[in-house]
Amino acid sequence: MSSEPPPGSGQQPPEDDPFRKQPPPSGDSGSPYGSQPPPPPYGGGDPYGGGGYPTDPLAGMPPLADSGRRTLARIIDMILVGIVVALLTWGFGVNEYDVNADKVEYGKSFAQSLVAALLYIGYDTFMITKSGQTLGKKWLKMRVANLENGSTPSVQTALIRSLVLWIPFAFCCACIWTAISGGWSFFDKPYKQGLHDKAAKTVVVSTG
Repeated sequence: MSSEPPPGSGQQPPEDDPFRKQPPPSGDSGSPYGSQPPPPPYGGGDPYGGGGYPTDPLAGMPPLADSGRRTLARIIDMILVGIVVALLTWGFGVNEYDVNADKVEYGKSFAQSLVAALLYIGYDTFMITKSGQTLGKKWLKMRVANLENGSTPSVQTALIRSLVLWIPFAFCCACIWTAISGGWSFFDKPYKQGLHDKAAKTVVVSTG
């Protein structure tokens, strides 16, 4: 029986995708879980019930990325995009609030949040769809992969991941939500997924 995901179960990895799952080398004892043993097989299918892989979904993938490095990569991305957000909102006069001698005006805060959300979501979606890597992830040698087949996420998958991560960040919870969503990977087992990874069915793996 073929080990490829059945039609309709998700994005099919193209033959020329360099990041798709590869069979482990003969005699290779390495584990994508580091020193931890792999989890038991899910009941005849992948962890999300798609039935694509009857055994360990991470078989043939690189090791899972360290959560500390993931956090640092996210901080780098937040700084890079935050600089652009600050320049745009300053240039167009969109501030979190304006204060003068007569009144405090909060009406522009939504516009600033909208600019931030669009830029963060657009940046994350474009970069992840292109190579599985934002600049922070590229510099720290890791990438996002579909859990079911190891391939680079599709536009839809990357967009779902970005929406879950950045909409709460931009409009209500800021760094608190980023800490919760991203910090989830420190405790999640066995795939070290943040909440945005769970929503998109992705994992983050090392590239070097």
